[in-house]
Amino acid sequence: MTNAPSPAPGWYPDPQRPGALRWWDGVRWTEHVSAAPSGYAAPSGYAPPPYAPARRRPLPAETPVYTVWIWLVAVLPLVNTLLLFLLRPQPAFRLDETGSRIQLSDPMALLGGPMYFVVVGIGWLVTAATIVFAWLDYRELVGRGVERPFHWAWSFLGIVYPIGRSVIVRGVAGGRGMAPLWVSIAVYVVSFAVALIWSVLLFAQILGTAANNVPLGT
Repeated sequence: MTNAPSPAPGWYPDPQRPGALRWWDGVRWTEHVSAAPSGYAAPSGYAPPPYAPARRRPLPAETPVYTVWIWLVAVLPLVNTLLLFLLRPQPAFRLDETGSRIQLSDPMALLGGPMYFVVVGIGWLVTAATIVFAWLDYRELVGRGVERPFHWAWSFLGIVYPIGRSVIVRGVAGGRGMAPLWVSIAVYVVSFAVALIWSVLLFAQILGTAANNVPLGT
């Protein structure tokens, strides 16, 4: 094992990006990167230190870590679930011409009729709003000094953004910032339970409607 002296602070060839320079602060690589000038050559005898991403700078204790946007991101999935109750599915079963078989006369009735398209449209708007709110939250965290916050684009995958965001904020805020994660988990559990109850009620309604149309004598 050799104890080679650490290079002095300065611009050195980026260990991760050929043709680029990265600032070495004398202890570790930083996030500052620059294009290498034409004809640049590394100093004679230079051996690049092992690369490790720079750690995020801790936030001052007084810096708030929650925004109104992250709370909206956390609770909006519940709105999509509650939209199910705007639907009033009416399974339309009837006997066929022979009177011996049950058939579905109106498939759209199972989905709640035209209201189904209204609910789907509102659901897409809520999803789009969640993505926008994640971006606003990301931007506000950057403004508060959080280095490299969890990227807002993960909001396309739902609960992934509140989880990743909470983990990173907790790491720079001395353990603070986990509440959105727990709220998001609670919302998803409640949403699953509500959707399950709604599905059971719909299935019971379908069975009840079908039973009422069973031909006599069968």
